[in-house]
Amino acid sequence: MTHDTIYSRFREVALRQPEAPAIIEEAETLTYAQLDRLANRIMARFYDRRLPIIGIVMSHGAEQIAAMLAVLKSGAAYVPAEPSLPQERIDYMMHEAGVQLVLTDRFCRHLPESADDLPDRSVPDGLAYILYTSGTSGRPKGVEIENHSVVNYAEAFETEFKTGPGDIMLQYSVCSFDIFVEEVFTTLLNGAAIAIPTPAIRNGSIDGLMKFIERHDVTIIDGFPYLLAELNKLPTLPQSVNLLISGGDVIRGSYITNLRKPGIRIYNTYGPSETTVCSNYFRADNAEPLDDGTFPIGKAVKGVEVRILDKNLKPVAKGAVGEICIFGEGVGRGYLGNPPEQRNFVTLPDGTRMYRSGDLGYELPDGNLAFLHRRDEQVMILGKRVEPEEVENVLNSCPGVERGIVRAFLDDNGLHYLTAYFVAKDKPTLHDIRSHMASELVDFMIPEFFVRVPSIPLTDRGKVDTDALPVVMKEGGV
Repeated sequence: MTHDTIYSRFREVALRQPEAPAIIEEAETLTYAQLDRLANRIMARFYDRRLPIIGIVMSHGAEQIAAMLAVLKSGAAYVPAEPSLPQERIDYMMHEAGVQLVLTDRFCRHLPESADDLPDRSVPDGLAYILYTSGTSGRPKGVEIENHSVVNYAEAFETEFKTGPGDIMLQYSVCSFDIFVEEVFTTLLNGAAIAIPTPAIRNGSIDGLMKFIERHDVTIIDGFPYLLAELNKLPTLPQSVNLLISGGDVIRGSYITNLRKPGIRIYNTYGPSETTVCSNYFRADNAEPLDDGTFPIGKAVKGVEVRILDKNLKPVAKGAVGEICIFGEGVGRGYLGNPPEQRNFVTLPDGTRMYRSGDLGYELPDGNLAFLHRRDEQVMILGKRVEPEEVENVLNSCPGVERGIVRAFLDDNGLHYLTAYFVAKDKPTLHDIRSHMASELVDFMIPEFFVRVPSIPLTDRGKVDTDALPVVMKEGGV
């Protein structure tokens, strides 16, 4: 285990290159020294309280990232949430995590003009953050990640991509997903800079985003496969871009046909949030896709080991299908509150810890791994993990729904979408149902289609007969 923490590694960089750019925004650029001082000023407002877990609900920008560094330096862990999330979801996350203080944009506007450089209380095996993902219990579950795991991942990132001073990473992901961790901490812990677009640019056209990238000489774009598919439609990319990283879902050969150009590296990455962002990398720009049109997920990153195991956790023969199991520095502490999914974190007789991903895959002859599909019902929607059961629970809480079920299907491109089936009561409108679900779920979790049925078909054993449900077909989007 490394002896460094996220903050201590950042501090080393800040002392080594204090005047180097750390955060680039349209209005201003913060150097490493300025970002460190801002984090210290934020921390000064709560340092004496010695809180173990602190919420962060802030808009994207330098103050948000400084707030995360402040929490980490204080020895606490942070729980991030987008201000746009349903309030009920934010409240649930903060309450379950035991948060007693939430940092907001307003909190960070009332800071002391200066503050003493307070001691760093972070420790390598201390909790760094809790990310909430979709849970089978019908409620989101919090993944606990320690400092050393993030430091290891930053080292793995630098080892593979050779990033550092002079590189500029686009900050595009929402803070509640681990692509954000990759964007921010692999950058700041390796001496590069982060470029953060305004909300108008972030939510605007792809052309506006490309102009931002060109203005600020962004070199690295990191995102879901759908972003690469959009970039693939453009006649050209800004000349500064030399690295494209795809993660969160399968990447297909058709997504990068026009992006395969000299000077641009393209990577497919894989890894659950439970194992700190990514466990595997595969360079795709100089490789051909597999027979199904997808790329392999590659080999384990530095400090991580990935094995294909059978149901008894024994290695399968090379080329045989098994479960993707992850070992090493990236494996998180577990889930907050010990939900049923905690069983996926396994401690072997020799004390080794591993995470059972629930994904099926196999080893290719060249040693790279290929991903097949989920073992359970969890699916990826727009690159984000969704448990249909969680969505189903919310559907059944709608006042006008007597009984509902949610099922996932594949469109023509092999991407998942959700369909809700429900037996109605009191003649609900689709607007009423959608509005209720939007009050508890993030927008990508709301089914694309709603089908009103007279009854839910059942098998002879009393289980839902999915094959008897009408399928609303969807044409592939990319």
